[in-house]
Order: sequence, then structure tokens, then C-alpha cells
Amino acid sequence: MNSISLLQEELNKAVIGRKKEIELMLIGLIVQGHVLLESVPGSGKTMMAKSFAEAIQGEFKRLQFTPDVLPSDVTGISFFHPKKQEFILRVGPVMSNILLADEINRATPRTQSSLLEAMEEKQVTIDGETIKLLTPFMVIATQNPVESQQGTFPLPAAQLDRFLFKLTIDYPSVEEERVILQQFGRTPGEVKSKKIVTLEQIENWSEKVKDVAVHDDIMTYIIQIVHSTRNHPYIELGLSSRASLALLQAAKAHAFINNRMYVTPDDVKNVIEPVCIHRMKLSSQGMLIHNLTEVMRELVSEIEVPVEATIR
Repeated sequence: MNSISLLQEELNKAVIGRKKEIELMLIGLIVQGHVLLESVPGSGKTMMAKSFAEAIQGEFKRLQFTPDVLPSDVTGISFFHPKKQEFILRVGPVMSNILLADEINRATPRTQSSLLEAMEEKQVTIDGETIKLLTPFMVIATQNPVESQQGTFPLPAAQLDRFLFKLTIDYPSVEEERVILQQFGRTPGEVKSKKIVTLEQIENWSEKVKDVAVHDDIMTYIIQIVHSTRNHPYIELGLSSRASLALLQAAKAHAFINNRMYVTPDDVKNVIEPVCIHRMKLSSQGMLIHNLTEVMRELVSEIEVPVEATIR
């Protein structure tokens, strides 16, 4: 069993009933994309993020977002040291391999925006000094939709566009709930994953993903999906060029973790919704009769799928 399979197996034991979400988070790690987890309180978002980080031999920081958290609490600050009589630069929790931004929508827009540079350019600027972040760098953010009107600040489109995936965590099934009670009944909240992979292995995977072959027909398929969202009568905000790149990178990583060095249409289909849905916005007319998932599925179904036999 290779190290990717070992990591997936370990995380599936530590986090019950989240096989698909763990696979997508692994894709995000490999391509250094960021993941937004959304679900009701108590559904295991933070546990999943902590278990994921614990399985990787790197720097992990957690920041609980609240309205009083300042941008400098995220990125860092330059402060005057009275004994040394000089300014000292102290980088914040953003200097990590995996940053858990817990309940990110509770922070003010000013604090949320402090992550934009880090998420896009893998660097932060503090008092005019630019500092490169660690590699790999991944933000795992959580939010819950229940209290969306109670002291929260919805993420703007520019911030949402920087997340590779948005994953909505559903309630566990009856059998999954039974396993959760059996395994965690005595130690609720305990992280049970073990260190499985090193940062060097992750960087090695990232380099190998770059060599995954993408046929011109797959490129055309992705372009058609993206452009169809920009011309749909019910979509006010279609997919950006960043979204098309994200779709390509996620499809390549999906092929890689499934032991293939070429992308198939199914690789694209498996990542379309988590890559695209959160980047789009329905028009006022579209909101009355559809939701984004329905529109996206209908849109994709109308686009001709490349014949897999011709793209290997």
C-alpha cells in the first residue's frame, strides 16, 4: 500500500463517514489549495481538520475567529522591544503548513481579508516587509450556516474564489453514528490520527501531479463548463479563470491519487461541484426556481463529454 492510501486509511479510521471529504482535502493538500468546511455545529468540522493536520509531519496552527480578532493576530506584527531598543517582527499563526481558521465568518471583513495575500501568493506583508510562508501551505476554514444572521460576516466573493473546495458536511448515517458512539463515547473530541506522511512526500506528490497528462479534449471540456456558467440566464456571477485553473488542478490530483497519470472526464466530474458551486451566484430570477447545485448539474449534463478511449 502506498503512502497516499495509508494516509486515506488512517484518516478514514479517525474521522467516521467522511471518505469523500477526506479525499478532496487530500487533493487540496497536494495542489496546495484551500478548503472551506461548512455544516451545522457539532458535525465534526474541526475534528476532521485537526485529524487531517495531525497525520502530517508539519507545522499546524489553529486560530479561533471572533469579531475582536485583528488582522495582526493572523499575519503578525512589528513591535518595539524596549530592552533591545529596536523593532522586532513577529509572524502570526499564518506561518504554518496547515492553518485552521475556525468559524472564519465570525471575523470582521478586515480580518478576513488579511488572509487574501497568504492564500493566493503564499506570503504576507507586515509593515512593508514581505515574508514567504512555509511550503506546503494550506488553509482549512470552517463556518456554520445556522447563525448566518447572528454576529457573522459572510465571506465575500473574492475570498470564496480563493478556496479550492467548499465542502458541505452532512449528518452521519445511522450506522456511522453508531460507530462514532462506539469509538468516541469515552473520549469525545480526541484526535486519533497518527503521523503518516512527511512534508517531503507531499512536495514530491505536488511535483508528480504537474506531470499528469491532460488531453486537449479534456481542456476543451473544462473550458466549455466554465464558459457556460458565464452565459447562463439564471447565473449572475459565473466562474472565473481562477476557477478553471482550480478545476484543472483538482482533476489532475484526483487522477494522481487514483494511480493514473492522465485525466479522464470522470476526474473532472468528481470535482466539479466542490470546486465550482461556491464561486457562483444565481440571479434574482434564478433564486426563485433553482438552487446552484441543480443549475450546475443541468449545465454539465448538456455539455458533450469527451470519449475516454481517445484521451489516454
